Amino acid sequence: MRIGAVTLLVRDYDEAIAFYVDALGFDLLEDTDLGGGKRWVRVAPKGAETCLLLAKATTPEQVARIGDQTGGRVGFFLHTDDFARVHAAMLAKGVRFLEAPRHEAYGSVAVFVDPFGNRWDLIGP
Repeated sequence: MRIGAVTLLVRDYDEAIAFYVDALGFDLLEDTDLGGGKRWVRVAPKGAETCLLLAKATTPEQVARIGDQTGGRVGFFLHTDDFARVHAAMLAKGVRFLEAPRHEAYGSVAVFVDPFGNRWDLIGP
């Protein structure tokens, strides 16, 4: 077994695609119009097996959870083999980091947020 996708609630499909594809460099795997304003949008880092399913929030309960799907904790972990290069590229694309890079026993790490408020760790060796 494997995890194929993880749903991420977003305000707007195109805003989410712009961030994940343009700022983070993810691949747009699929963007299928399902009708009625609903789309099936999948993005993933190059070569990744698991993708994010970008789901536009449509109910008040879903809207209330945009950006806070994990109760304020880091919920997503983006690994890279070249921390300094990826960190610099993300900064140049306007990605907002909540801290300067720090060095832990497991590697270099810095917390950033997506446009919706979800917290991510960028992690490298």
